[in-house]
Amino acid sequence: MLTYADRLKAMRETKIRHTLEKKKQNGYTDLDDFGTVPITEDYEMEPWYNSSNGSFYGYEGMCENFCRIMDAHPPYVDPMEMLCGRWRDMLVNYRGDLHYMPDWLKKKPKTREFMKTATNQWSKRWDEQRFPYDDLKPLQEKYNITTGIDGDAHFACDYSIGFALGFGGMLEKIRKYREINRDRKAFYDAEERTVLAIIRFIDRHIEKIKEMIPQEERPEIKENLERMLKTCEAVRYDPPRTFQEACQWTAFFNCASRIYTRDGAGFQMDRLLYPYYENDVENGAIDDETVKFLIANLLLIDPHYYQISGVDENDKDMTNHLSYLILEAADSINIACNLTVRVHENCDRAFLKKAVYYLLKNKNGWPRFCNDKALAEGYMRNGVDRKTARERIAVGCNWMCVPGREFPMNDTVKINIAKVLDVALSEMKEEKEKSTHRLFELYEAHLKKAIDVTARGINLHLDHAWEVTPELVMNLMMKNTIEQGKDASQAAEFYTVGVDGAGLAVVADSFGALQTRVETEKVLSWEQVYEALDNNFQDERTRLILNSSPKYCHGGTVSDAWARKLTESWVKLVRTQEMPAGRQLLPGWFSWSRTIEYGSKVGATPNGRRAGEPISHGANPNPHFRGDGAPTAQSNGIASVQCGYGNTAPLQIEFDPKVAADDNGVEIIENFILGHFRQGGTLININILDGEKLMEANKDPELYPDLVVRVTGFTAYFASLSPQFRQLVVDRFLEGV
Repeated sequence: MLTYADRLKAMRETKIRHTLEKKKQNGYTDLDDFGTVPITEDYEMEPWYNSSNGSFYGYEGMCENFCRIMDAHPPYVDPMEMLCGRWRDMLVNYRGDLHYMPDWLKKKPKTREFMKTATNQWSKRWDEQRFPYDDLKPLQEKYNITTGIDGDAHFACDYSIGFALGFGGMLEKIRKYREINRDRKAFYDAEERTVLAIIRFIDRHIEKIKEMIPQEERPEIKENLERMLKTCEAVRYDPPRTFQEACQWTAFFNCASRIYTRDGAGFQMDRLLYPYYENDVENGAIDDETVKFLIANLLLIDPHYYQISGVDENDKDMTNHLSYLILEAADSINIACNLTVRVHENCDRAFLKKAVYYLLKNKNGWPRFCNDKALAEGYMRNGVDRKTARERIAVGCNWMCVPGREFPMNDTVKINIAKVLDVALSEMKEEKEKSTHRLFELYEAHLKKAIDVTARGINLHLDHAWEVTPELVMNLMMKNTIEQGKDASQAAEFYTVGVDGAGLAVVADSFGALQTRVETEKVLSWEQVYEALDNNFQDERTRLILNSSPKYCHGGTVSDAWARKLTESWVKLVRTQEMPAGRQLLPGWFSWSRTIEYGSKVGATPNGRRAGEPISHGANPNPHFRGDGAPTAQSNGIASVQCGYGNTAPLQIEFDPKVAADDNGVEIIENFILGHFRQGGTLININILDGEKLMEANKDPELYPDLVVRVTGFTAYFASLSPQFRQLVVDRFLEGV
């Protein structure tokens, strides 16, 4: 008789096997694990292009290709599992961007042939033929800006809408409003075809299960398949009524949204699923062990970002029994997952301890923790009421969103301020009088230009996203989209767009080094500094003089003061940038996993960093900022550079605390988290790692195929990361607390 524990063990082994197979198919992947399963040999997707540049756009192009890719997806049913469905491929692979195209697709004969004849217009996700922005490109390139133009997803739909309607209800709603808004037929036709494609996807799973049942000899597994079949039949059209149906409905929708635009935004799991849990328990239809198995299965199917715990608009704790079961479920499967625990002084402290316990016990980078108070109060500074601010949840690497109502473009817009400094340094080189004061004036002048051109790119995207990449799947669970016949980019209530700065520590340490070594101590002259920058520190002595100056996050240093000054400048310039009515820019510090890419565009910097080396990660200090590691010092420094408007400056930390998952160890990490949040910190991504194991895995990743790390906001299998990204994690590693 197979127990849940037996089945979970088999599911986890299958997951690890799939991870290794995907690595062979795709090569190294410096991205979220996503939860995909390997592509089968006979898988074929034939895209349809409606643009002469070798891509597809708009309602017709996106809908047609979504239907094709959904219909190409084979059903995935594992008899060990209680839920079915997986995704393997995504639309972005076919939109002409070689950067995103996986190795397995490049090897396909048709793709290879197309690539031979493709013009330089191939590789365009944005429709530049209709919506060009050549006038913006010079400054975007000059300041190394990630523009947000062509960004998809990165907002959150409202799953309560889907739970209430089901796919059949969505169809009825679409058909109802098509009759009302007859001038928007193209929108409604595309949405209808989108839902029908999802239903066909479900139907193939139903047929697959029907084929499997007669072949299954184990009675408990046959019973499981029969229950799975009944669940799938129930949710193909009607809204979910039971806990299992709600989980299965979510799994199918998540597969569709991932395939469409890589969407990974989930929901407040312990609130939205609780009514189903409560009803099933009252009716004697489910027990806690089954609930945990179902949640573990859902986390296995796709690592969407889910949030648990927190407080409501009246600061009342929202933790419930299901919150605990979700943690226990994640522990039982213990794979890459993206659970965020909302922390507030009024939250259930026992629950926080439990979350920290699992972080210490499993050492797999989950859960992470966000500060309910700082984020909600910060978001309210944008003119949003308290209730709405509390509804905003953590559903991305560094970002929050009001489900169903906000279109924030979060984590798609970034300015490399290390590059801005690079430009300012070059300009000052030609001036007779040089000083950190003058350098900062030039830096601010260029930063203002960078923010202005970034804002113009954001507005271009918001004005035309519906004509390029309408969000056909997520539109189904947004407020006002179906009612008005408009895309989420047009119908959102809030346009609070996150703009992240990257490279804070490089710039702060550079100003600190110049002030200390050139202006205060006069160990070096400006001419010597420029000579060293120009020749990329051929003289190691000069590099060490600059590099050994007091650094950001060391505690009370000149570079710490510069980091605060840079943050004040960043916030002021971002917030005063003019935007069309209803749109606001929210400053934050975050680089995602672009530190290598951004660093490659920046010359040598006065902190001793050589040209082309990675920049610092987000709000983090530069690696080796203190000889003793000092996680507390890092926490204090990052807490001092929060931007204050609801966008985060995460604390990303990797360390071996040298404490066990007992009461003492839990208390130490809990106090570390609470201490950071009491100082105003917003989000903590923690990797509790075994230092020796990490170093061994960096040398030979195959030794530990199940090692999971939180790379930035997302988790990934260490073995799937490129050597460069593995080294970034190793470089951030600290010893002790």
